[in-house]
Amino acid sequence: MDATLVGIIGIVVMIALFMTRMPVAYVMTLTGFIGFSFLTSSKGGMNLLSRSVYDAFSSYSLSTIPLFILMGQLAFNSGISRRLYSTAYHFFGHVQGGLAMATVSACTAFGAVCGSSPATAATMATVGIPEMKRYGYANSLAAGSVASGGGLGMIMPPSVVLIVYGVLTEQSIGALFVAGILPALMLTVLFIAAIAIQCHRNPELGPAGEKFSTAAKLKSLLGLIDTLIVFGLVIGGMFFGWFTPTEAASIGVLGVLALSLIKRQLSWKAFVNSLYETLRTSSMVLFLVAGAIVFGKFLAVTRIPFNVASWVAGFELPAFLVMAVIVLIYFLGGCFMDALALIMLTIPVFYPVVTNLGYDPIWFGIIIVLITQMGVITPPVGINVYVVYGTAQSIIPGITLESIFKGIIPFMWAIVVGIALLFLFPQVILCLPNLMY
Repeated sequence: MDATLVGIIGIVVMIALFMTRMPVAYVMTLTGFIGFSFLTSSKGGMNLLSRSVYDAFSSYSLSTIPLFILMGQLAFNSGISRRLYSTAYHFFGHVQGGLAMATVSACTAFGAVCGSSPATAATMATVGIPEMKRYGYANSLAAGSVASGGGLGMIMPPSVVLIVYGVLTEQSIGALFVAGILPALMLTVLFIAAIAIQCHRNPELGPAGEKFSTAAKLKSLLGLIDTLIVFGLVIGGMFFGWFTPTEAASIGVLGVLALSLIKRQLSWKAFVNSLYETLRTSSMVLFLVAGAIVFGKFLAVTRIPFNVASWVAGFELPAFLVMAVIVLIYFLGGCFMDALALIMLTIPVFYPVVTNLGYDPIWFGIIIVLITQMGVITPPVGINVYVVYGTAQSIIPGITLESIFKGIIPFMWAIVVGIALLFLFPQVILCLPNLMY
């Protein structure tokens, strides 16, 4: 049987298995293993399976993921994430949809001390969803804003995906981090606008909360101090070359731990709980990465990604149309594959095409991260949706995946608008790197 046909069948089977609500990691692993074994041999499939799982859990570069998740969990259990949420709530809580706006803003700030999209979504779900439900918010807006806002952790430095892109393309990770700041802030504003439009059309989605005085708002800004210290330590250390991204994650953990102990805001029980949640979330994320690697290897054997890349590169079209096709491919690929797996599989193919077209590699990296950010909230994979769903089940009995996917639709349109603006005004991405480098 033709390898391309096998690949198409594998994609169809994977989608069908997703419909049964099997865990995403298991579906990707099973489909990739069977497909790879069919095209090579059962021994080759077993070798791929064992090697992929081992590589995911022993990778030095991927060790940033559990470290940043631990940093996020310590921040959550010591109250840093709650203080971030409180600050955002003081400024936005009194308007319709204000708690959802506060959640998105807190996700952006928390992404600056976390670096992981699923970890940001999981942490802010435990903080934001109970508050929104207490004020009568609709399930779709409450869970959708957390799942979408968690995606901001992919672009707000320190971003694990940007680190991987920088390693693959030999671009400055410091420049990539700096380039991601303004787009992350712009996307936060677009998300807030999307919430405002929804609640203007249907006020019952997000009733207004408590209104605070100007003095109370200014006092709440003290809740940002810890985040700014950790952000400056992690990003500043990498920017000045004091330590590598993995070392920066370790320093970030120590920084949050030190601040928590100095302020006596972290009990032994909370510390143990942080370790437990880090182990649970890290295992979930790394199994997803391992499953994505297995499925990605299967797709590589089918040569579907390379055939598509060659097809795109052969277009005799203007550069912006070729770029539009590449963006569409990344969007469709992000619907089926983990962002890291998709980037690792396709960047070696598309990067030379993009640079030959004259596009800036730093700009392209931010654009790709934005597009793959859509992938973490779109079906059938939508890792952030599944993370929020798993967390919210204990908070909102009876919540469904369908309601969360419905809630992310307005945020999807906000990301599309953001990508269009960055195409029209690339200096939004490039002005800070050009200024600082």
